[in-house]
Amino acid sequence: MNRTAIIASSLAVVALVGLHAEPVNAQTIEDALAKAYLNNPTLLSSRAGLRSTDESVPQALANWRPSVEVTGSAGASVIDSNTSTGTDRRQSRRPKDFGISLTQPLFRGGRTLAETSGAENDIRAARARLLESEQNILLQAATAYLNVYRDQAVLRLNQNNEEVLQRQLEATRDRFEVGEITRTDVHQAEARLARSKADRIQSQGDLETSRANYLNIVGEPAPETLSLPDRASDLPDSAEEAVRIAVVNNPGVIAAEFDRRASMDNVDEVWGELLPEVDVTASSTREFQTSTETSLRTTHEVTLNVTIPIYQQGDVYSRLRQARQDAAESTLVIDTERRDAAEAGTQAYESLVTARAQVDAFQTQIEASIVALEGVQREAAVGSRTVLDILDAEQELLDSRVSHVRSERDELVAAYELMSALGRLTAKDLGLAVDLYDPREHYNEVRDKWFGGTSAGGVK
Repeated sequence: MNRTAIIASSLAVVALVGLHAEPVNAQTIEDALAKAYLNNPTLLSSRAGLRSTDESVPQALANWRPSVEVTGSAGASVIDSNTSTGTDRRQSRRPKDFGISLTQPLFRGGRTLAETSGAENDIRAARARLLESEQNILLQAATAYLNVYRDQAVLRLNQNNEEVLQRQLEATRDRFEVGEITRTDVHQAEARLARSKADRIQSQGDLETSRANYLNIVGEPAPETLSLPDRASDLPDSAEEAVRIAVVNNPGVIAAEFDRRASMDNVDEVWGELLPEVDVTASSTREFQTSTETSLRTTHEVTLNVTIPIYQQGDVYSRLRQARQDAAESTLVIDTERRDAAEAGTQAYESLVTARAQVDAFQTQIEASIVALEGVQREAAVGSRTVLDILDAEQELLDSRVSHVRSERDELVAAYELMSALGRLTAKDLGLAVDLYDPREHYNEVRDKWFGGTSAGGVK
């Protein structure tokens, strides 16, 4: 066999083996996750939504506080009076008054306590949903990162394969010119080269699509070099263990539990509308020129008001029944969330086990394909193998390389999906190099705030 053909075939092995080495100084997946944590608008909007929910507590607590009003009025009047004795009198007055009143609720049927407890539980549920949103964004960022890494590796493999097949075709044509092989061998090499070009074009399109998704999630263009993270550790050893953790720690389950508590508080709040209300009102008013041009009247008043509802058109009873049904619904939602969490944990664990087995299997296939290709080349050198046999062996090695890269991506995505199902895919659990968002900061700031229309947390 022509020495050029043997050298060209050998290059396929060397190049395909070396392509999988990781670049130096590449961006890590932790860098991408940190940027998504800080910049993703969906996550930022979820934090703003939680800050809005925080305001429900001071709104409920406001029912413990007095309301104060200042009133005032001013005007002008002209009064003409005529008597039977013929005496006429005209008065020009400028009546005015001002006053201040204070109303302090004393008892609202327990509604203030119920509203405050319900608001607290709504906030706890919103915090759990913020963690769920955080996990979703970090999972999307991890998936986008691994998709770019996979598509970059596949593109490099296809580009290298195209170069190898181009040299293979040139060597095949040289051998045809000297009569060592037939035109059929040349056409086979041409067909395989055309296929490699199509695969390379497809992989370029896949990479650009993955880059666009990365930019959308992370907020920055994907770098040219990415490093493959290590295999995830500290994961459950069985599907049963994964389910046991997921049904307790999954943010969806936690949020559903606090929703149930809030719905029970809502029942108490509606029930309070059927009970009496008591409040005290104190007022002080001063009136000028109300009866005469020189009159002055000052009034101080304190009243205790008791309101006992008798019949409210059946509206309160209807809303009470509705609130109880809502509470029953929210209790059932907890079971739904637990089942969903158990399913997600099982699926992610089984996907991880399957992907790991595939990684090991494809690695074995690569090693065997390398040996097989070398054997085919030696056999072709003595005339017992054809050009097509070499092309098939090279293609099988390429396919195993591509499959191995894809299975590595699938393994890591499954690991992150499992962490998400377990409630562990958070910036805190991952140890990301970021300033962690603390939802309690804004809550503590506004909880007992009596005045002011802005808060520092609103700009975060």
